[in-house]
Amino acid sequence: MSEEQNPLATREEETDPHFEPVIKLTEQVETKTLEENEDVLFKMRAKLFRFDTNSSEWKERGTGDVRLLKHKETKKVRLVMRRDKTHKVCANHLVSAEMRLQPNIGSDRSWVWKVAADYSESPPTAETLAIRFANSDNAAQFKTAFEEAQKSNIILISGTADGDKDEDEEKEKDEDEEKEISEGEDEKEKE
Repeated sequence: MSEEQNPLATREEETDPHFEPVIKLTEQVETKTLEENEDVLFKMRAKLFRFDTNSSEWKERGTGDVRLLKHKETKKVRLVMRRDKTHKVCANHLVSAEMRLQPNIGSDRSWVWKVAADYSESPPTAETLAIRFANSDNAAQFKTAFEEAQKSNIILISGTADGDKDEDEEKEKDEDEEKEISEGEDEKEKE
């Protein structure tokens, strides 16, 4: 067919689907993660699970990079994990000496531990968490880093790492934090 026989063919070729935006966005929005004052001690990709006591089964919490972060001023170490793509926090808790990494039954690449207060959701809740890595070497590296973080936090509590703070002050802070957590749990039970 010639152009005279099919006038639509030339119109389609001549049309330009490009449109100029009505509003131009030039302002950059800075997002804060509250991780700016922390150093990364460990970072590795993993999948996180939590144990649901109501259904007595493991529920997937997310896949992403698990990180151990050490605060520059307080020197406390916490575990933070964000989901891929959405960057939503799926684990956020202080690494304490009471936590025990236990091998998951039937797997050499995963660990299970209990958390008194996980702050990934509001209000903080006590959780049993499990983490699975791509291979057993990665799982062993995580265990080593986790245990080093525990030792680091133990030194802080004993007062030897931070000479200008008194041991009693540290105990009072820990007691206040535990009191706040228990008050939050009491309020949750009332609801």
